[in-house]
Order: sequence, then structure tokens, then C-alpha cells
Amino acid sequence: MERMQLAQRIRAFRKLKGYTQQQLAEQSGISLAVLGAIERGNRRAEDKVIETIAQVLGISVHELVHVDTNITKE
Repeated sequence: MERMQLAQRIRAFRKLKGYTQQQLAEQSGISLAVLGAIERGNRRAEDKVIETIAQVLGISVHELVHVDTNITKE
């Protein structure tokens, strides 16, 4: 997945779940600076970080990193 696309999805899920960057950083054990850089697309998220973020947000890694391109338009 492209870095910017993942960054946007992390931010979107974080907001959807009602977390601030600070709260997500604290609960996931990631520094606020690192999380901010990941959400801006300035830093590549390691697999373990992606797993941790997904766990804290209560979603699967698959949901976080895969965009469903099979959505049909009506």
C-alpha cells in the first residue's frame, strides 16, 4: 500500500474511533512524533506498528491496509 494512502486510512480510522493523535500514541506505545510523521506520510510504518495501531483501534490489519476496490456503484 502506498504510504500516503495508509497515512490517510490511519487518520480516518483514528478519527472515526474518536481518538486524538495523543491518545492513540499513548495507547499504542508509539511516540506522538512518530505517529504524526506516519499520518503525514513522512515515515513508513513498520509492520509491528501497523499491527499495534489496528489493535488499539479495534480493527483488523486487513481493514486498515486494504482498500476494497470491489464496491459497486448504484
